[in-house]
Amino acid sequence: MNSYPISIKPFGQSAVLVEWPNKVDESILQDILDFTDSFKSLEIPDWEISAAYSSLTMVNNKEQIDFKSIKKLIEDCYAEKTRSKVLRKKCLWKIPVCYDEDFGIDVQEVSKRLDLSIENLIKMHTSYEYVVYGIGFLPGFMYLGGLPKALEIPRRKEPRLHVVKGSVGLAAKQTGVYPQDSPGGWNIIGRCPIPIFSAKAKKPCFVNVGDKIMFYQITRAEYDLRKIEGEVGIYTPEKITLDA
Repeated sequence: MNSYPISIKPFGQSAVLVEWPNKVDESILQDILDFTDSFKSLEIPDWEISAAYSSLTMVNNKEQIDFKSIKKLIEDCYAEKTRSKVLRKKCLWKIPVCYDEDFGIDVQEVSKRLDLSIENLIKMHTSYEYVVYGIGFLPGFMYLGGLPKALEIPRRKEPRLHVVKGSVGLAAKQTGVYPQDSPGGWNIIGRCPIPIFSAKAKKPCFVNVGDKIMFYQITRAEYDLRKIEGEVGIYTPEKITLDA
């Protein structure tokens, strides 16, 4: 099991920021998740933990923390994490996307800037498994790493005030799905018909950090059908369980 030099910093009166080497690396993410499991196994109440790329935010929801004490606890827990490894199920989720130009409002511009035909752009986007490195910005917004270099494109110079729920975008080395209507500056190449986040669901976001996402292309007619299924709650995303 890998270990890395970590830094632990106060993050306000009730939170701590734990940082790993600052790079996008699946082995670093795995180490963060192993530590998270180890800390949770201590069953200390009132802590909320959120992972994102190479860092972990740990928030105590009840009280102001004693930083010196929690820093020592984190250091000890990290050092001992190999002894308390929890088997964690990770999943590959297959997510439908319609790349119709009514939905992929930037797909023409993106294809020109990347010197790719729209067909090849879609083929590449649907050919890779993306790692969920973080969930945030909006509830259920997945930050997906693993985008091929040929699809890397800067964020839009002028963000839109309104991006439609389900829009699938590209920005720098990332791709992702907007889980609700919001402002946004990513380049929109398609739309996903199923809800990634639902406040009414027992588990509002079915995806976990560390899971993988693979997109597949659907037609406009399939999009309309899947959207109805998602709205009435009868659509179940395809899932493949991976080795922990």
